[in-house]
Amino acid sequence: MADLFHDDPPPAPPAAPSENAPLADRLRPRKLDEVVGQEHLTGPDGAIGRMVAAGKLASMILWGPPGTGKTTIARLLADAVGMRFVAISAVFSGVADLKKVFAEAREHMKIGKTTLLFVDEIHRFNRAQQDGFLPYVEDGTVVLVGATTENPSFELNAALLSRAQVLILNRLDTAALCKLLDRAEALEGRALPLTPEARDALVATADGDGRFLLNQAETLFSIELEKPLEPGELAALLHRRVAVYDKDREGHYNLISALHKAIRGSDPQAALYYLARMLVAGEEPLFMLRRLTRAASEDIGLADPNALVQCIAAKDTYDFLGSPEGELAIVQACLYLATAPKSNAAYMAQKSAWRSAKETGSLMPPKNILNAPTKLMKQIGYGQGYQYDHDAEGGFSGDNYWPEEMAPQIYYVPTDRGLEKKIAERVAWWEEQRAKKA
Repeated sequence: MADLFHDDPPPAPPAAPSENAPLADRLRPRKLDEVVGQEHLTGPDGAIGRMVAAGKLASMILWGPPGTGKTTIARLLADAVGMRFVAISAVFSGVADLKKVFAEAREHMKIGKTTLLFVDEIHRFNRAQQDGFLPYVEDGTVVLVGATTENPSFELNAALLSRAQVLILNRLDTAALCKLLDRAEALEGRALPLTPEARDALVATADGDGRFLLNQAETLFSIELEKPLEPGELAALLHRRVAVYDKDREGHYNLISALHKAIRGSDPQAALYYLARMLVAGEEPLFMLRRLTRAASEDIGLADPNALVQCIAAKDTYDFLGSPEGELAIVQACLYLATAPKSNAAYMAQKSAWRSAKETGSLMPPKNILNAPTKLMKQIGYGQGYQYDHDAEGGFSGDNYWPEEMAPQIYYVPTDRGLEKKIAERVAWWEEQRAKKA
C-alpha cells in the first residue's frame, strides 16, 4: 500500500509495452482520443468526453461486444482525471478480494485520493455480491466502472443500475477496423502481405472485434510470403472469428425476435438471414421449429391454416432426416410463413376470451344447450328449447349460447386477408341471420 501520510506522486503515463508484447497490447491507445469506433462516447460531446473535461467521473457500466475497447477506456479514464486505478475480474475475484479493495480505497480516500475500480465481466458477480458495491459507490469510496458483454438490464441489480450510467460501446465498423490495421502497419513499418480484396476480407472476418483483428494481423506479419495473399488463400491460412452467440443470453433473444418480426413483416429474405444466423451459430433446430410454429399460430392463423401444417411437417421431416438435410425443411417452413397472408385475429381472440373467462368466473351456460341425462335435470329445464342446427334451414338455428348473466361478446374479428376474407363473409351472414331471428 502507498505511504498514506504523504501525497502520491502525479500519475505517470502508462509504460510502453515491451517489443515482445502482443501487437494488440503494443497498439493499445495511450490517450482517449486514440480510441477508435467509440467517438460517440469519447468525443467532446460524448458522455465520457464531458466527464473528462469536467474532471469528475460518475460510476458507469460499459456495455459492448468483445474487442471494442472497454478495458482500455477504463484505464485511460483514470489517467485522464488523475485517479488511482484498480482492476479486478469478476471471474477470478470473490468477497474477500472486494473487501480488501474497498478497505484500501477508504485509506486512500483519507488523503484525498479517489479510486477508480474497474470490474471486468461484472455481470458474473451474483446479486448479493453486486449489492456489496452499493455503500462504497454511494459514499464515493470508489468510482465504479464495470464492463460487460451482456445486457445490464438482465444481469445487474436495479439498485446498482440506478447508481451508474450505462454507456453502450459500438461494434467496431469497417472504418474503425481499417484504422487499426493502418496503425499496425505503421508500427511494423510494412504493409500486410495481402491484396486489397484480401485486406477487405480480413476486416470482415473480425466481425467488429478489434482485438481479434490485430491478433490475425500479427499472425500475418510473422510469416514470410513470396506474394500477397488472395482472399481464398487468406481463408485457408486463418480462421474466421466465431460469431458472438450465447443460447441463453441476449444475442439469442435479439436474433429470435428479429426472425419473428421479419416473418410478421412478410420479409422472407430477412427472415431467412436471421434463421441462418442462428442455425450457423449452433442453435437447436427444434427450438427454431417451435418458434416458427408459434409464429404460424400468432401471426398467420386462419388467414392460412396450412402454415401450421407446414411447420409440423417441417418438424417431422427434420426428425426423420436429421441435420443438415432436414434443415431445408426448416427453411421451407420459414419462407412459407414469411410469404403467407398475415392475421393475428386468432391470437387477439384468445387474449380477449381468456380475459373474459377470468372476469366471469363460473357462470352457467344457458339451460337450453345443457345435456339432461337425468330426470331431475329435465325437470329443471336442462335441454329445453334446444334447436338442432342440422335440422334448421341453412344448417343454422341462430340459438343463444351465452350465459344469461352475460351479454354476447365479440372476440374473433376475421381480417380481409387470405382465407379469413371468406370466414369474415360467413360470420357476417350468421350475424345477419341471428338478427332476423331475434
